Amino acid sequence: MDHVSNLPDEVLCHILSFLTTKEAALTSVLCKRWRNLLAFVPNLDIDDSVFLHPEEGKEGRYEIQVSFMEFVDRVLALRGDSRIKKFSLKFRTDFVSHRGDGWISNALARGVSELDVLVILYRARPDVFLLSPKCFKSRNLVTLKLKSVCIDWLAGDIFLPMLKTLLLHSVRLCVDKFFFCALPALEELVLFDVTWGGMDVTVSNASLKTLTINFNYYLGTLSLDTPSLVYFCFSEYAAKDYPVVNMDNLFEATISLLVTEDHIKQSRWPNITHWLEPDDDHVVLRLVYVGKLMKGIRNVQYLNLSPNTLDVLSLSCESMPVFHNLKSLSIKSEESLGWQAMPVLLRNSPHLETLVLEGVLHYVTDKCGDACDCVSREEKGRSLTSCPVKVLEIKEFRRTTKEMNMIKHFLDYFPCLREIKIYMEDYGFTPKVSKDIVERMELYNQLSNCNVQLLVGGYLYKEWSAQ
Repeated sequence: MDHVSNLPDEVLCHILSFLTTKEAALTSVLCKRWRNLLAFVPNLDIDDSVFLHPEEGKEGRYEIQVSFMEFVDRVLALRGDSRIKKFSLKFRTDFVSHRGDGWISNALARGVSELDVLVILYRARPDVFLLSPKCFKSRNLVTLKLKSVCIDWLAGDIFLPMLKTLLLHSVRLCVDKFFFCALPALEELVLFDVTWGGMDVTVSNASLKTLTINFNYYLGTLSLDTPSLVYFCFSEYAAKDYPVVNMDNLFEATISLLVTEDHIKQSRWPNITHWLEPDDDHVVLRLVYVGKLMKGIRNVQYLNLSPNTLDVLSLSCESMPVFHNLKSLSIKSEESLGWQAMPVLLRNSPHLETLVLEGVLHYVTDKCGDACDCVSREEKGRSLTSCPVKVLEIKEFRRTTKEMNMIKHFLDYFPCLREIKIYMEDYGFTPKVSKDIVERMELYNQLSNCNVQLLVGGYLYKEWSAQ
């Protein structure tokens, strides 16, 4: 007896929903019991590569393309009025655009709540696939993911009152400043590899909770009016300006500015900002205006900064806001990038509890001297003495003398420090920790009220070495 075929239709349809639509369709030949189940499968996963076999060079054959389009038409026709929960569509730009728009409209008409559209740029037609706004009017759509398409819409072109998640990947976007306002339920927005064409960009949405902006191109000015935002990830080239940055309820932010070595060198030229006019579109001015972005995130509680960001923030130290709510600051360091902004960040964080340093080695300048042990000066350690950090985590410890001196410096000047965790990577072999380092760690514990721990692969060194 075929025990699987005896299962209820709902269970069989649930099983088929984990297959691609072509694989699910093939089950109709098993027996009469399976013939019409495809019409009730809640999820459709349509991928033209299972027809066109691009790995075999067959995607250009007209008859194969036609067979795929006819298959999609038949599947959608077979469903009648039955509801579609999730619709995933992957196809080539060689197909006429109205065909793809028709499939999307068909799915939306059946109440689809999750739509994922990926367009493969066909090698003979490298243009971007233009989606029609007519097919994006739905009362049911909750999640929308679009990749490799062109969107040239106005806010009035769409009607998506239930949309919570919008992911745009490799999209050419030409929208007005009211576009994101027209999504009243939006909670998560991801803008990845978006081409803006030099336009001024406005992300304005009262309900948005998480915003990710990564690796976009040709930004003009960037305005972020997102008063309910909780999480913000910005890995991006500096915009021309930040006219509006409203993130009063921000909980966590990651700022990773994309800058070249030439940008870094230019930012270090003496008095460079004095001979630049405010209207100049110079990279250094763009980096100076990042200070406006920092002001907009001043209520953040957990802040993560990349090495590039920390270096170029030296241009906006005078306008650095006070981070009254900041509890945890995480900074990644590189030996070629400076800590010039570290002193003001520490002084302007009056309630900081945890400081995480992914590496302490950095490019030495006279501006970082009162936060580190690099330069001897009267102000040495001044920014640390006013900082209430209790827990210090040092990652990527390399066991150098310079790092050990920095640890001693932190112990001497952080007045509230109670715990230091020093992480050394375990690469599958026993690391050689010199007797001198072990003795100095023990001495630090004896001479201070701070608990200094050396951890290897997540274990205390003594415990780890005893295993």
